[in-house]
Amino acid sequence: MAQRDGILRRRSGLPVWASIAIRVTAVLALLGLAILVHWIERDGLKDTADGHVSFLDILYFTSISITTTGYGDIVPVSDSARLFDALVVTPIRIFVVLIFLGTTYNFVIKRSWERWRMAVIQRNLSGHIIVAGYGKTGSDAVDELIARGVPASKFVVLDGDAGALARAEARGCNVMPADATRDAVLEEARIRWAESMIVAAGRDDTSILITLTARHLAPQLPISVIVKADDNEFPARAAGATTVINPVSFAGLLLASSCTGPHLADYLMDLASIRGRVALAERSVAADEVGKPLRAIATGLGLRIYRDGQPYGFAEPEAAKLEPGDTIIEIVT
Repeated sequence: MAQRDGILRRRSGLPVWASIAIRVTAVLALLGLAILVHWIERDGLKDTADGHVSFLDILYFTSISITTTGYGDIVPVSDSARLFDALVVTPIRIFVVLIFLGTTYNFVIKRSWERWRMAVIQRNLSGHIIVAGYGKTGSDAVDELIARGVPASKFVVLDGDAGALARAEARGCNVMPADATRDAVLEEARIRWAESMIVAAGRDDTSILITLTARHLAPQLPISVIVKADDNEFPARAAGATTVINPVSFAGLLLASSCTGPHLADYLMDLASIRGRVALAERSVAADEVGKPLRAIATGLGLRIYRDGQPYGFAEPEAAKLEPGDTIIEIVT
């Protein structure tokens, strides 16, 4: 991954080139209007040098009028020319000055302010989701979470690829060009205050190293990691991953399911995505559910509970009576 600059970034409303183009076009349009009318009203102007007002004189006179310089060598003498200067050139002059001031604000003051603001946001980050790697898998995970209602501003994407960061920034995420395997980078992303972390670096060894670094800094942080090789699942868990996803193994399960029933794979994909008719959900047991069987919950179809780190299915005796601290896995609409 590329070197970091240590400062969080978020998408701005308008590209720099577009903002410059709009301002330049506005100034040229106003200047062109003034030149056109001055040329039409050239008989109302007097050149004290040679008595003849040429097109070059018009350009010169318009320029010094707009910039409020005014040398007095060319002056309006007719009523119409003076009226145009008073009612049209003066507002144009004000607009041009405002455009220049706006440009100064946008490219100097505003950007300094925005950089300071993002630094403040970075210093106070909490409850955010860190995404290390914004390739196909990382971006799909972010898209799915956004579809589930997580605001894009909650994500902090760490990646060294400028294209990936641009896509994440366009999605509305906070981004940081950085190497997520380094302690200092994860500290700057305030990993100790993060809600969770997704690691999808594209290489198993890099993902495992990121996981190891993150676990060292945040012992309680939920970390989800994707690995491509079966023999890397154990090292990923040993590095501290809370959840290890192997897409190859999952694809094999889907293929096996499709052999025993043509609709099983479709239903599993339906469960995995928020866009399906039903979805899997995980939550803590509610106070009014304690003592009741798992099948009696009213929020969905109870499938499994986790008690003291151990899973129990809906048909097992432990699921016949919910206890405080249980985690429920259910299917909801």
